[in-house]
Amino acid sequence: MTTQTWIITGASRGFGRALAESALAAGDHVVAAVRRPESVADLQAEYPDTCLVAAFDARDIAAAADLVQEALGRFGRLDVLVNNAGRAVVGAVEEVGDAQLRELMDLHLFGPAALVRAALPVMRAQGTGTIVQMSSQGGRMSFPGVSAYSASKFALEGWSEALAGEVAPFGIRVMIVEPSRFRTGFHADDVLEFTEASETYRDLLAAVRADMAGADGLQEGDPARAAEIIVSLAHSDEVPLRLPLGREAVERISGAYRRGLDEVERWAETARSADFAGVPASVRPI
Repeated sequence: MTTQTWIITGASRGFGRALAESALAAGDHVVAAVRRPESVADLQAEYPDTCLVAAFDARDIAAAADLVQEALGRFGRLDVLVNNAGRAVVGAVEEVGDAQLRELMDLHLFGPAALVRAALPVMRAQGTGTIVQMSSQGGRMSFPGVSAYSASKFALEGWSEALAGEVAPFGIRVMIVEPSRFRTGFHADDVLEFTEASETYRDLLAAVRADMAGADGLQEGDPARAAEIIVSLAHSDEVPLRLPLGREAVERISGAYRRGLDEVERWAETARSADFAGVPASVRPI
């Protein structure tokens, strides 16, 4: 395989760590972008020539350009950008405050957007590149208690779908990864945040809160296997726009598509009746 250079945010644990390990094992170069460089010191020690650890906060949009330049200065190119850093807040819409919602938007949308904008000129000049956006099954469907998380991932997915069409002519691919539950640190006590349960929603969300709090270490997904799949696809000739990962993600996302189509068809005649009579259908460029 041709050696590729990766930037991976949130590489200290979970998917980010697994991706860094898999890419390095495949002989690639990796810039592990983490808030605490000491958390990946062992990777740099094991791969001193191919692993660069960069101090980076994924919410810091002003630091995006410097991170890309750091990768170029060390390895001379940038082939794969992985926006992976993320976390969740669990609570009802009325329980999640503005600051919590904005922080997730910074982490899952505005930070990744800034990093993509910094990487695109480099990838265009190369005529090649792959952008991997780590979303979630919660980026295609949602349920009570995860509104803030899903809102940020829905936003990332819509932004990324438009991006994919814009950059394809330049040889740049976009892959949105939608995992189900994997044994990452996502459900750990120091990562998953719970709002204070209000009297209004305490009983309604009790099962959701208990399920999210009790999942750590029991998830069916294997991060190492997921990383191998993503690294293999990054080296392949074709990537899917969306990649559900894990059996549950395939089943739940498929079900969401089917329910959505059923609902569209049920209300189709009512929806069509909102148009002016006799006006030709619009013609769009895409």
